[in-house]
Amino acid sequence: MTQFDVHRNSGKHRDDIPYIVLVQSSIYDGYRRRVVVPLVKKSIIGKISNPRFNPTFKIEKLQVVLHPLEIVSVANDQLGEFVESLSDEGGRIMDALDELLTQAWG
Repeated sequence: MTQFDVHRNSGKHRDDIPYIVLVQSSIYDGYRRRVVVPLVKKSIIGKISNPRFNPTFKIEKLQVVLHPLEIVSVANDQLGEFVESLSDEGGRIMDALDELLTQAWG
């Protein structure tokens, strides 16, 4: 399991959220859980008002959108099958998390 690996969602919302992407640093590989962000079907999301916060990716010919507000940790043994890596898109994923977590005043 590597940062930016995409896995099938084995949870109850897998019809709308077919995939999850690991965002956790490898520094914490010793833990029994992984921090993931859902990849939601673009058809469910509709119009994207902030593409930096909700970047779109194509996984197995399906358009999906990163949904950082639904970030969660899951047990390693609950991760679905590995699908592919988004390591080439890691910058876009980190930009979205930066949008979520950066302190803003005003």
